[in-house]
Parts: sequence; structure tokens; C-alpha cells
Amino acid sequence: MKVACVGGGPAGLYLSILLKLRDPSHDVTVHERDPEGATYGWGVTYWRTLLDTLHEHDPETARAIDDCSVRWREGVAHVRDLTTRRPGDEGRGIGRHRLLEILTARARALGVRLEFEHRITPDALPAADLVVAGDGVHSALRTRHADHFGTRLTTGRNRYAWLGTGKAFDAFTFAFVETAHGWIWCYGYGFGPEAGTCVVECAPETWTGLGLDTANEADGLALLEKLFAAVLDGHPLIGRSGPDGTAQWLTFRTLTNRTWHRGNLVLLGDAAHTTHYSIGAGTTLALEDAIALADALHEHTSLPQALARYEQDRKQALLPVQSAARYSAQWYEDLPRYIGLPPRQMFALLGQRHSPLLPHVPPQLYYRIDRAAGQLEALRRLKRWLGPKVARTVHARASRR
Repeated sequence: MKVACVGGGPAGLYLSILLKLRDPSHDVTVHERDPEGATYGWGVTYWRTLLDTLHEHDPETARAIDDCSVRWREGVAHVRDLTTRRPGDEGRGIGRHRLLEILTARARALGVRLEFEHRITPDALPAADLVVAGDGVHSALRTRHADHFGTRLTTGRNRYAWLGTGKAFDAFTFAFVETAHGWIWCYGYGFGPEAGTCVVECAPETWTGLGLDTANEADGLALLEKLFAAVLDGHPLIGRSGPDGTAQWLTFRTLTNRTWHRGNLVLLGDAAHTTHYSIGAGTTLALEDAIALADALHEHTSLPQALARYEQDRKQALLPVQSAARYSAQWYEDLPRYIGLPPRQMFALLGQRHSPLLPHVPPQLYYRIDRAAGQLEALRRLKRWLGPKVARTVHARASRR
């Protein structure tokens, strides 16, 4: 099969690796518009379960990623002058640049053709049996046929900035700071011995009240460094300014598509779906998309059947993740509902922010129920049964609007 992957991100590169491992005779080319080594962002997060999955499909790539990752086993929350710690799942961080280096080298070693600084347009698609649109949330290939794909974008309320720092956080760190204009908070995690990512978020009225909407990047970073001095330990924040010198403050856009394929064109990764950054699943889902598509192509000789199977499997797998992301984003947008709780309770509900029940139950009551459910099996079963039922009801009402 001749395959053209448009976009040299983790999804497209890993798909090319898997296709070559399954059948070295596949003719696979990855087309990337940027120069080799150019990328955005700082570090990406993933959990042990992804590493186990990667080991099943390509142990060499999995070992290389593991060797270049940092680990943490707890979460830390700073609220005002109080600090709360909680043990958690084993998380990992790796620099996005290093991840792409690993995937690029592995793809090249397997015989994948890599064409950097090669922009593919919808009017001039490569001649191939299968064209994979892995060109991100702004996918030009998807946008050309947005009506067919049923593309839908939903914009969140809060503003956020994706920043780097020399602070290598030893735990997944949350910091909530109260200002005269409302709360502002950050998520921090390490991805190297002297490197970390710091995502800053706040409500729009806080963003404008602090003057972050008009500040140039240097002034904005100076203000944020002052606000989060307690967790940065004197390390500077690093931005990525726009052409006009302003900081890149964004609103998160949740992307969904009714269908993921059209003829021999198929969507992959962020071109097909996005999930809110607060659950840290973007890279994991992109790699899982690549695995599912490679499996479907291997199991079905008919391309339409393979693409239909891939879409069906991934849509089903994404349902609980998309629900968790939706409620996680809502938790932060509703922060005043939780921030006044005692810090231990607030941090506990921060860990429960994916729950579809939480927005509909008074926070302190939910906290007491959750603690009791940890000790009583009957309550655990009720919570597991009621949560999805509430989620389906809310989702159905929203769909009818």
C-alpha cells in the first residue's frame, strides 16, 4: 500500500512506524511543512498505561521514550499559603522536541520517506492509496471538506497560556493564586532535568483585570513570575510570542467530527478530535489513533472497511475520555464553587473533576459521599451507575439545543 501522512506530529510518525513494522513493503511518506526539529510547545505528559501499550507494538520506540522521560508519583496543590500532597498514578513527562526526534529517527531507520518543509494543500494531494490528515486542529485537508466531516468546534470560556520554565517540577503541581481581579492558576510538570511546562489559566475577567490582554510578552511573563513565585523558586517563565510581540493567550477549542474519512482521506489525532489540556491526554490519544488505524488496515483488505472499523473503534474508545475532558474543563470554569473549601477537600474534588455527578451535587456533600464510597461497596456501585446516567442525560439535552 502507498500511504501519504500529511503532518509530522506524533500521530503521523507513529503510524508510519507501525505500517512499516507490519509490512516493510508499504510505501510510506510523511510530509511535514516545517523544517526538521521545529515544533511548538514544551513537554507532553503520559501515564504508564500508554508505555505498556507502546511496548506491545514497538518495544524499541517504547524504550527510547521511557529512557528520555521524567517521572512523578504524586500531585501537589498550593492554595493561598497552604500546600496539600496526594499520591497518584505514575505520570511521565517528555519534551515534545525529544519525542519527535525519537519517532523521526525510528521511522527513518525503518525506511519511511520523510519530506520536511513540504506543504501539502487540499488542491494537490499526494498520489497514494491512502492519505492521512494528521495536520492538527487547523487541518487544511479537513477544513476543505468540513461539511462532509461534520466538523464542530466549541470554544471554552477561560484563557490560557502554554509556557516553559527552567523549573523541573518533581510532582504534578497545581498553584491557585487569588488576585484583586479573581483567581489565576497554573499546572506545572517536568519533562527534563532542568525543564518544565507551566500552563497558566484564568477566567476572562481576571485576564483583562490583570492587564494580560494588552501586556506585551515580557511584561506579562514578569507579572506571572511574581504571581507564581512560590512554585517557580526563582526560575523564569519562557513564552512564545506572536508576530506583534504579545503573549499567546488562547481559548481552548474542542473539536469533533461526525465522520473521520472521505474516500481515501482519513483524519488522525487532533485533526479528528481534541480533548481539554487539563486531562493531559492529547499525545496519548494521537498515538492510540495511530495504533487503531494500523490495526484496521492490517486486518481488512478493503480500505472502506478498514477506515470504517478504525472510526468506529476510536469513537467508542473516546467517549469516556471526551466526557472526562468536558467535566474537567467545566470544573475550572466553575472554580469559585470549589476554591473556598478546606484545601484538603478542594484538592480531593480537583482529583474528582472528571465526574459527571460533581456539578450537580453540593461540593461538600459530594466530598462526604466520595469518602464513604471508598469504604462501602454499595455506594461505589451506585456512584458508578449514576455517573454515566447523568452524563448521558446532560449530553442528550445539550445535543438537542
